Amino acid sequence: MDNMAGELRDNRGRGDAEWSFPAIHPEGRKFGIGAVGISLLFLLIGWGFIGWPLLVLSAGVFAFFRDPERVVPQGDRIVVAPADGLVSLIAQVPPPPELQGSDGDGAPGLGAEPVTRISIFMSVFDVHINRAPIAGTVKRIVYIPGAFMNADLDKASEENERQHILIERGDGTRIGFTQIAGLVARRIVPFIKPGDTVAAGQRVGLIRFGSRVDVYLPAGTDSSVLLGQSVIAGETILAETGKHGLLEGVSQ
Repeated sequence: MDNMAGELRDNRGRGDAEWSFPAIHPEGRKFGIGAVGISLLFLLIGWGFIGWPLLVLSAGVFAFFRDPERVVPQGDRIVVAPADGLVSLIAQVPPPPELQGSDGDGAPGLGAEPVTRISIFMSVFDVHINRAPIAGTVKRIVYIPGAFMNADLDKASEENERQHILIERGDGTRIGFTQIAGLVARRIVPFIKPGDTVAAGQRVGLIRFGSRVDVYLPAGTDSSVLLGQSVIAGETILAETGKHGLLEGVSQ
């Protein structure tokens, strides 16, 4: 499990801040090193027309699996973005059936009534490490095989390969979110299991090569982000539980 402790920073200047190259997640190192090895092999045999493009591609692979540190805002009602990317859909929909009702052990899930769903589309240029939207206990993880259509489409929530996760906060608030594979993505990699305790913003998994994450807010909670807004996993506040009302923005 990811270390839940970290350096405290605030809006009054406490803590240290400096720029550094982001780390590469171990899941991606084997892909990057493999790509470098193949490109060097082609360069050694004099096939530079293949070797040099592959070397550039290997740099892209390392960049795809970058894992930067994030400063996670703290608060009892805050829901942070679980993924980097573009807010591509905001809609009132029922939660997925896999997250509704109690599980086999009687643990409660989400209701069947429509709630606000925020969909975050991750392009191949975004960081693909996903993070917990709230602190709490992982109550449910349900993997479902499926298709690999464009993750930007609304029906991808029901037809693509996906993994549902349910987290329950200490006060009983439950939030579900779904990792959805896209056109290029071919594997959803979890870092957690049911029963784990996670901190808000903790790394919980990744999806390889372009995908989407849906977040299902509790009833009576509206989005604090706008359609078309770019969000950062673990840092952008998606919502505050119990807070609702219309927010408007102007693209410019």
